Amino acid sequence: MRIRRVLLALVLSLAGLTGLTGLAGPSAATPAHRVAYDRYSLQVDGRRILLQAAEFHYFRLPSPGLWRDVLEKEKAAGFNAISVYFSWAFHSPAPGEYDFTGVRDVDRLLRTAEEVGLYVVARPGPYINAETSGGGFPAWLKTVPGRARSSDPGYTAAYHEWLAHIDPIIARHQVTRGGSVLLYNVENEYAVNTDAAYMQDLQDTARTDGIDVPITTNDCCDAASWSSTWGSGPGAVPIPGVDDYPQSFQCRAAGTTWGPWGAGVTERVRDDAPVFAAEYQAGAIDLDNAGYDACRDLTGTPYTKYFPKGNLILSGATAVNHYMGFGGTNWGWLGQPNDVYTSYDYGAAITEARQLTAKYFEYKRQGYFLQAVPALTKTDASAAPVAAGLETAARTNPDTGTQFVLVRNGSTAPVSSTLPLGGTSLALTLPGHDAKVLLSGADLGGQRLVASSSELLTTAAVGGRDVTVLYGSPGTPGTTVLRYPSRPSVRVLAGAVRSAYANGDLRLDYEHRGLARVSITGGGRRPLLLLLGTDDTAAQFWRAGTASGPVLVRGTALVRSATVAHGVASLRADTDAAGAVEVFADARRVAVNGAGVRTRTTASGSLEGGLPGPRRVVLPALNGWRQRAEAPEAQPGFDDSRWTVADKSTSLSTFPPLTLPVLFSDEYGHHAGSVWYRGRFTGTGAEKTVQLNAITGKRGNYLVWLNGRYLGSAAGGVQADSDAPANPSPGEGRFAIPGGLIEPGTTAVLSVVVQNMGNNDDWTAEDSRFRQPRGLVGASVDGVSAIAWRIQGQARVDPVRGGLNNGGLFGERYGWSLPGYADRAWPAATSSVAPGVTWLRTGFGLDLPRGQDTSVALRFDGAPPNRYRVILYLNGWNLGQYGAAIGPQTDFVLPAGLLRQNGRNTLAMAVIAEEPSSVATPHLVVAGSQRGGVPVPDVPD
Repeated sequence: MRIRRVLLALVLSLAGLTGLTGLAGPSAATPAHRVAYDRYSLQVDGRRILLQAAEFHYFRLPSPGLWRDVLEKEKAAGFNAISVYFSWAFHSPAPGEYDFTGVRDVDRLLRTAEEVGLYVVARPGPYINAETSGGGFPAWLKTVPGRARSSDPGYTAAYHEWLAHIDPIIARHQVTRGGSVLLYNVENEYAVNTDAAYMQDLQDTARTDGIDVPITTNDCCDAASWSSTWGSGPGAVPIPGVDDYPQSFQCRAAGTTWGPWGAGVTERVRDDAPVFAAEYQAGAIDLDNAGYDACRDLTGTPYTKYFPKGNLILSGATAVNHYMGFGGTNWGWLGQPNDVYTSYDYGAAITEARQLTAKYFEYKRQGYFLQAVPALTKTDASAAPVAAGLETAARTNPDTGTQFVLVRNGSTAPVSSTLPLGGTSLALTLPGHDAKVLLSGADLGGQRLVASSSELLTTAAVGGRDVTVLYGSPGTPGTTVLRYPSRPSVRVLAGAVRSAYANGDLRLDYEHRGLARVSITGGGRRPLLLLLGTDDTAAQFWRAGTASGPVLVRGTALVRSATVAHGVASLRADTDAAGAVEVFADARRVAVNGAGVRTRTTASGSLEGGLPGPRRVVLPALNGWRQRAEAPEAQPGFDDSRWTVADKSTSLSTFPPLTLPVLFSDEYGHHAGSVWYRGRFTGTGAEKTVQLNAITGKRGNYLVWLNGRYLGSAAGGVQADSDAPANPSPGEGRFAIPGGLIEPGTTAVLSVVVQNMGNNDDWTAEDSRFRQPRGLVGASVDGVSAIAWRIQGQARVDPVRGGLNNGGLFGERYGWSLPGYADRAWPAATSSVAPGVTWLRTGFGLDLPRGQDTSVALRFDGAPPNRYRVILYLNGWNLGQYGAAIGPQTDFVLPAGLLRQNGRNTLAMAVIAEEPSSVATPHLVVAGSQRGGVPVPDVPD
């Protein structure tokens, strides 16, 4: 038994989980486990699990070295899981073609989750939405017969092919095989036009493919009744989950709106399964182009306190996925055009540049609390004490009697009240839109907590004593009552704390201000160091598990992991400024990132020393731009003989072509980005007008030439969207033909470049959204009976960057975006561009400080331009689109790994101008820098 305990301690240390029961995650060293559940919670080997996941999309961070950074930050915040969509479109550029290498190596992702110690909720769709192009469906699926998201044979054969590739990867990483995958999610928000046979086949296929963990799905929008009838009919899943987005996506309303989409309380779908908040709002897409800082305000710290805490007690949810934990980037043509632009920052707790925000620390405060109270994994609703002017609710663990009391202030003004709890009266003051979850009757290590008006951050057994951190809003009163068999000795080490002992209870009264420290010894219990702080001081603490017990650290910007051996507490930690570090550990010395730290022992029994901050970062100016115009395709003599003849007369699209032949780009295998058309007709000289229609999705446009003469541009349409009224002439453009441009009896050449912005999602599973065509949908010249068309898009799939990186611009087809392209013959840039497509290129060297995580972004000063747009390429990676028609974004993150941090980089810009323009060039900025981080290898070219 002793050997087993030592091995268990080692396993928990590797996972960073020592001392954590209710919120523990997996580790790479863990053997196979048994997963079960009941109405209260998930269970692993009989141990109840309180699942707290943060949504993470690997495909929005195309630098696998950085996956570990984000996952370690989620783990450090107290999350014990990530939820991961697997994007079919990202892995399959064409029917029968699949790629799981490089930035698409999901086996590496799942191994990393195991090594970090995080469970995974695997979500392979086939449909995922996620504001991705096609909702995760590959665009080639538009040419496959049969309604998507149904049991139609054509669609079934296609998704079986996808699952046959992704399921075996997921299966070998299940918890039941010693891995990290705890739940398997089929489909996504399947609420309209549902097909029970399809849902059942998804589950049957998963089981055949070796999936044996519980299967779930995420319902929304009054989902069909099959979601609650598992066992009595086809389609329903064992553990149904529910989406909750109470704060909406109207980011311009930040500061004025509060719960416009409901109370944010997750409903119990079935009585034999735990309450699962499969997507709980943790940010917002920017529907009204307010910028993601506004979205972060909309779902900021007050929201994060009020709604998730309320849901915890009001619903009894023991499995929650917070969407998003880290948003990332819609690089290339990854994004769905109608809802998002390049950034998918989402207003998340971790920014697109991987920086920690104020709401991150609120998630950490809640996450550490959930780690400390495993009794929360099994509770029933119970009678709540009343506090005048405040909302209260309670849950009680039927086995331990521990009570969890929600106290919430729904008004915008502070409310003071009293709360009877644990046989004592607690004075409370809650700021507006604030919430607390208070404990009563809880065993915390070797202590017995009767009641407290302060919230619990964490408790840890360190060096033969308990160290417990409690906190509250600054300036508010606090009371904590602890039970002792006899009078203990109380010594206030810092701060103002009053104590009184009567009838076996020790009462401590104080004000939440700074960090008070109280040493309590004797009284029949092991020693206790009680740390009483504010929200901000609580946020300064980090907890990490080791084989020798937990370690608490105060003062660093992040603690990634820790070990204790031979009297040394060794930390992997980040610092964003020089300052003090305090370590509570069963150790005599401290080392950080391999370097010893000179420390002293404090009156609190901790080790205190100083750490350096990050070294200064100097970024180069972006000079030496070279410039070259492209678009030879606009010239009548251009050789397009190798282009695809566009001659189809039918399409599977629900939108009928306005003219023939069918010119929809997907019909000819061109699925991403820009597409060129060249049409020939015999002129009479009397032609007056070119009429075109193009459907590009929101934010797209197209430019038109006739016989090499630029005629103008027009915005692309968004026709066939069930959310919009029908438009018989979408994306219409009428272009006057100058007199004399067409000579009678000669061949005229009409050239059009269309900026397709990705495919619509398939939200309603009715085909009209997803099969909405892209490219030209109508083309005519008055008086001309027939036009012969050829089409050209992406020439080939980039073997490293994948099928969503490039479109069909001439420069993309001939390597002008790539770092190895020889541009020395290009003239120096003037920044003045003519209508059409012009490329600008420059190079720059970096030598960023090693052992330091520096996030770099590209910044355009001023408002985005109205009459041109820019596609940005870093070392060949399409990392952004800039322009007023695209969105408000002016900063574009350059992820380490794609960015050569200690080497040479190439920056290219494809400028698509609708009129003569002067192009602004960007500059580099530091988006955040911390000493520490993780090693990030360069992603191969």
